[in-house]
Amino acid sequence: MSYDIYFVRPRPVLDWDELAEELEEAAEAAPDLPKALIDAWERMVPHLTEALGQVEFSRGARTRKLSHDDTGIELSIIGDEVSLTIPYWHTREAAGLAFEMIAAIVSIVERETGLIAFDPQTERPFTEAVTEAEAVMSSNTEDLRRRYGN
Repeated sequence: MSYDIYFVRPRPVLDWDELAEELEEAAEAAPDLPKALIDAWERMVPHLTEALGQVEFSRGARTRKLSHDDTGIELSIIGDEVSLTIPYWHTREAAGLAFEMIAAIVSIVERETGLIAFDPQTERPFTEAVTEAEAVMSSNTEDLRRRYGN
């Protein structure tokens, strides 16, 4: 299980059901990684490395991916879908630190792609819901630990 954030085209109304359907259709329709996203990725790499420190990058014909082992954060481009995931590992202060890293990633991706980060857990743009997102992460992680152990 992970906390997911999707990067979408800006629009006046952000409805998660509508966005999810668009993302699915776009992922199926995009046979290759769009050149604009490849170019944006190349611009993002140095900034992401500076913001996060030790990261691992991978690439394929249809993908670009960043992994941060310490936090489990993954930034992915698959076809024309850009997403960010973080596993439910973090509580309290650790969640706050992880979301500081996520906020840095979001800022870089938004600046370089022109997309905005949408958080389906809060059903709002990520930048409007950071505190709420941290609380959701912490609460869900604690709940999972109670149910299944560490």
